[in-house]
Amino acid sequence: MTDSHFGFALFDTAIGQCSIVWNERGVVRTQLPEGNAHTARDRIARRYPAARETTPPEDVKRAIDGVVALLRGEPADLNGVKIDTAGMPDFDRQVYEIARTIPAGSTLTYGEIAQRLGDRNLARDVGTALGQNPIPIIVPCHRVLAADGRLGGFSAPGGVGTKARLLTIEGAQPGGPTLFEDLPLTAPRRSRHGPPRRRDPRRSATT
Repeated sequence: MTDSHFGFALFDTAIGQCSIVWNERGVVRTQLPEGNAHTARDRIARRYPAARETTPPEDVKRAIDGVVALLRGEPADLNGVKIDTAGMPDFDRQVYEIARTIPAGSTLTYGEIAQRLGDRNLARDVGTALGQNPIPIIVPCHRVLAADGRLGGFSAPGGVGTKARLLTIEGAQPGGPTLFEDLPLTAPRRSRHGPPRRRDPRRSATT
């Protein structure tokens, strides 16, 4: 397999069927569950027309095993997984390198990553880079939050709800343990109809 050719595989996890794409340099893309295998294969075919579904080599199989274990709530260190960063902007590559140092169960904020890059004002750029992360879970962008422990965004299928689910599986407690540490994290819900209308006390219960 040359650098211009890609292999891919679909695999089952505790949250559904994921996919992984690789070449000789390493993993180039992972995808969280998209609803069904046809959708996953179609997306891969559009992005990597020459990719072929095949048995993963040993290093990719180890990466898959690690992802499966992590999504099952088991300890798994994915820092040793080789990823293909060729063609990535230098800034994005630096952000991903920092994100990969965050252990399961822990989190950083966009601002904290920006500070490690030397300028806390780069927090928005950090968020943009993570929103373009092509290798979720292996590059654990779900472990990066907005200020004050808010979940922030998540561009993978399922959005912020998936991010909350991943953090719950890993036992993360943004901002530290709380009285409610045994409850799952949840994404904030937005009302489709706005806040409830206040009842006019001047109106009787029969009108």
